[in-house]
Amino acid sequence: MTTPSQSTQLGVFITKASVDDVPAIKNMVDSAYSKYIHRIGQPPAPMLEDYHSVIQTSPVFVLKDNNQTSIGAIMFSCDNGAKSMKINNLVVSPAGQGRGYGRVLMKYAESFAISQNMLALELYTNVKMYENIQFYGKLGFSEEGRRTEDGFERVYFYKDLSRDEKS
Repeated sequence: MTTPSQSTQLGVFITKASVDDVPAIKNMVDSAYSKYIHRIGQPPAPMLEDYHSVIQTSPVFVLKDNNQTSIGAIMFSCDNGAKSMKINNLVVSPAGQGRGYGRVLMKYAESFAISQNMLALELYTNVKMYENIQFYGKLGFSEEGRRTEDGFERVYFYKDLSRDEKS
């Protein structure tokens, strides 16, 4: 699953991540998610990931500016035979938040999923990350349920991509 770099109107581009991107990804995740530790009562799940392993086993893409600085990342997984792709993590550095980069990454997620013949996107967020819940709703995701897993209260979302292709 490789995809070439993609330029966007915001002066940024998306490229497949390599192991060289791991320190920047880890730094973005830690700085973006640390504000939720107090709300959740523990580090959010993305802060506990081994990103060297994630990059070796899953499609991971990095959003960079024209100076090659990483300002966001998105990570996917897909079960064999599934027709939906999971977004395991979307992160934008705190300095890049509020500039539309999350939307750029989500638009890329839709294009990438469609290029892999997927019919839908799935994701979840912590119930206490209420900003994310609103954001995903604005992007056309439907809440599919809530449950506790691995000690985290999660809200699950789904977006049917087959409707988007027809419209």
